[in-house]
Amino acid sequence: MPSVKLFKQDGTSAGEVALQDELFGIEPNNNIVFDVVTNQQASLRQGTHAVKNRSAVRGGGRKPWRQKGTGRARAGSSRSPIWRGGGVVFGPTPRSYSYKTPRKSRRIAIKSVLSQKVLDNELVVVDALTLDTPKTKDFKAILDNLNVDKKVLLILENTNDIVFKSARNIPNVKVVSSDNVSVLDVVYHDYLLITQTALEELEGALK
Repeated sequence: MPSVKLFKQDGTSAGEVALQDELFGIEPNNNIVFDVVTNQQASLRQGTHAVKNRSAVRGGGRKPWRQKGTGRARAGSSRSPIWRGGGVVFGPTPRSYSYKTPRKSRRIAIKSVLSQKVLDNELVVVDALTLDTPKTKDFKAILDNLNVDKKVLLILENTNDIVFKSARNIPNVKVVSSDNVSVLDVVYHDYLLITQTALEELEGALK
């Protein structure tokens, strides 16, 4: 069963915390992680791209010249796709890029990235994070105490509103609740900072 150091918010040691083997101690499956990350990135695409076809381009209602007798090729509209200023053929239209991956794959992927964080010593567990009032400066001091100075994914219990408000404006820090952790977020951030209560909630949700 893997274990990591448990810290207090002032940076001092508070012992160790044992992690669930089936969640933090598996062999990471990089292929499935890649598939799930690609899926989540695709789901984030807006898909609002669009072009105007010949029916949407303004103008072109009048036939440019008569059908016969001019020596020129037949033309029915000045907004034909072969004309300059005409419509676009086969251009992008609004669409959704999202698609579903199997539930088992998503579970394996989240367990793989969490296990990888343990292997890379990038999982930081704090016994509790408490602040009297929402203040970004105070939470920045906590990060300095813990020597967490890169991109940080902060996982909190749902009831910790003061810390959530204190951390959300810090660059390179993203705050999520224990029931809203995604594979993409874990992969993107260098460190995973989690409270002991949120860790228990996360382990319970991913059983």
